[in-house]
Amino acid sequence: MRLGMLLQMAADAMGERTALGSRSGGVTMAELAERAGRVGTVLAGLPGERVALVDLNSEAVPLALFGASLADKPFVPINYRLTDDGLRDLVRRTAPATVIVGEGIAERLGPIEGIDVLTRQELLDLAVDVDIPLADPYAGDSESIAVLLYTSGTTGEPKAAVLRHRNLVSYIISTVEFAGADEDEAAIVSVPPYHIAGISSVLSSTYCGRRLVYVETFEPPTWVDEVRSERVTHAMVVPTMLNRILDVVEGDGGGLPSLRALSYGGGPMPLAVIERAMTLLPGVGFVNAYGLTETSSTIALLGPDDHRDAFASDDPAVRARLASVGQPLPSVEVSIRDDLGEIVGPSSRGEIWVRGEQVSGEYLGRGDDLDDGWFATRDAGHLDGAGYLYVHGRLDDVIVRGGENLSPGEIETVLVEHPSIESAAVVGIPDTDWGERVVAAVVPVEGATVGEEALREYVRAQLRSTRTPERIDIRTELPFNETGKLLRRVLRAELEAKFGSPMT
Repeated sequence: MRLGMLLQMAADAMGERTALGSRSGGVTMAELAERAGRVGTVLAGLPGERVALVDLNSEAVPLALFGASLADKPFVPINYRLTDDGLRDLVRRTAPATVIVGEGIAERLGPIEGIDVLTRQELLDLAVDVDIPLADPYAGDSESIAVLLYTSGTTGEPKAAVLRHRNLVSYIISTVEFAGADEDEAAIVSVPPYHIAGISSVLSSTYCGRRLVYVETFEPPTWVDEVRSERVTHAMVVPTMLNRILDVVEGDGGGLPSLRALSYGGGPMPLAVIERAMTLLPGVGFVNAYGLTETSSTIALLGPDDHRDAFASDDPAVRARLASVGQPLPSVEVSIRDDLGEIVGPSSRGEIWVRGEQVSGEYLGRGDDLDDGWFATRDAGHLDGAGYLYVHGRLDDVIVRGGENLSPGEIETVLVEHPSIESAAVVGIPDTDWGERVVAAVVPVEGATVGEEALREYVRAQLRSTRTPERIDIRTELPFNETGKLLRRVLRAELEAKFGSPMT
């Protein structure tokens, strides 16, 4: 199966249901299929082997995604927040291609060999041109590339992760009930289109029949207003978004009465934030979704019942599950392995490996990184005795101090448990004697004051002295990218510049 077939199935079964836009006057599922069919015909006839998108969120995103599928060309959404040089570099690497651009993007790109530009408005106009014939939704090979997603590039040059039609379709049909949404359901999309969550939100909502509501960029007051006015029932956010949303909701007291389900992922969620969310929004079912671009999105879920059980429990083992990412999906296998690739037992830390039809593990021009179908995620973690998965951060982030491997995530967890700390990040910086020194950066809760030495003593009381940060930088914010991923390389450079001289 291919992505275009998912849309056609939805149109055939739920044609009159609103698929996109506002409650009144939105685009129906049948109209979306027709418009995507016209876009597919146009894109197939335009130059280039790929279809790129450099734009904010809008109703053009599903048209471009499904249209590219129907044109049998890979869809390549690109980060519009890059510097002009970085943006031009990725577009140049995507050539030959047709690039759909938002306002001001064409001017930033300038002329690039092998690139033909189509504006968002031109795309939307073509989609409603009834003289354009519809592309065949059943044509094409499931093995062909559906989406290319450039990795975030926080370290080194971004790689283009390859997701084939069979990977994405496998994920959708194994995790989403076809036509399973109630007719009043609506999902707000505020993650950018170049994030895997932006892709999966289109596919999953279309397949289950849930209306999509786009906000161009995330602004907490706008997001809250849109959820209320459009009676949004489902949302997906990254951890840095959630706390800002809660500030708005708590500040005006209006709640989010229509919201039924809120999933989060893309980075570690501080326990204090999810506990605050469950207190302020008791009627919402929370879901922690863990996945990677290379796995077509989610591979493990901590569902609403798990959240409620853990939140209400006095059992430390059950309560601790709020910090987990839940249990692996039935459609995938997950194992934890040591440095030699051997599977370790429950509660033993190692690298998270995953296998399943939705797992690609492939990069353009580099082949795949699979071992008998298994993909090594480069994430550290462990499975507890009940099969709950805990993620401890990237293996590349491990701090090596005097020959001992230290997990930044373990130290960060302790720091954010301090009542005065909202968020924390820990890195290693070079040290002549020890190889690396442990240094932390923290953001206090608004209005709270806390001293560096008091925080160090707090960590020391719960962890060994070798895990206690030698210095702690108290600051107003941490460097995150727009999808909530900590820019650890940036932070490391800042802390090295501030604390780089060996302690005396």
